[in-house]
Amino acid sequence: MHRTLRTLCFLGLGLLAGNALAARAAQEEKIAAAIEVMQQAVRLPEQNIPPRLLHNAQGIAIIPGVIKAGFMVGGSYGKGLLLVRDEHGQWAPPLFIALAAGSFGWQIGAQSTDVVLVFKGRRGVEGIVRGTFTLGADAAIAAGPVGRRGEAATDAELKAEILSYSRSRGLFAGISLEGSNMAIDHEANEVYYGKVVWPADILAGKAGTPASAQALIEAVRKATNRE
Repeated sequence: MHRTLRTLCFLGLGLLAGNALAARAAQEEKIAAAIEVMQQAVRLPEQNIPPRLLHNAQGIAIIPGVIKAGFMVGGSYGKGLLLVRDEHGQWAPPLFIALAAGSFGWQIGAQSTDVVLVFKGRRGVEGIVRGTFTLGADAAIAAGPVGRRGEAATDAELKAEILSYSRSRGLFAGISLEGSNMAIDHEANEVYYGKVVWPADILAGKAGTPASAQALIEAVRKATNRE
């Protein structure tokens, strides 16, 4: 009887350890995907996110592989990362986030897409760090300009605190995400950083900076240092 209980305990511990490793691997894959998105964001300046907008960004959210549910109607959901500049203008360790969006009406037939949000000021970033955040309600958002249009933004784009982009088939395009919800993914942060940690502590560097997080920071730094 005791031997059976010990066996079951060992099996349970092994299962938990395996689940933890799988969850951590999923976060590493998400970071790798986010790095690839940022590298693509500046690879074709004429067709991607204008360098000047990235250069002046106070925060950047990268949500790779947002999944579209339904055809023309329904919603979309994805998990990604948020990077924020600190008081010295340097990029802090990333926060894991979740995005729940309305239907991507213009992308009929698309099953998944990469989403990038460029935060022009601190208000939107600070709102997300505090908790659930509704794009368009808590901060103005607009579909971002692409390529040379970044030098001649529309009135809506100039007033918006957040500019949103979608990447499909390797190219970026502005997309409306008004009414979408964004929230901190506390569970993913706990798995990745190895402990229960508050968003403010992650941004302050108190949770450490794993190697993959440092690689993402470097990719964002390179993308935002171009004009």
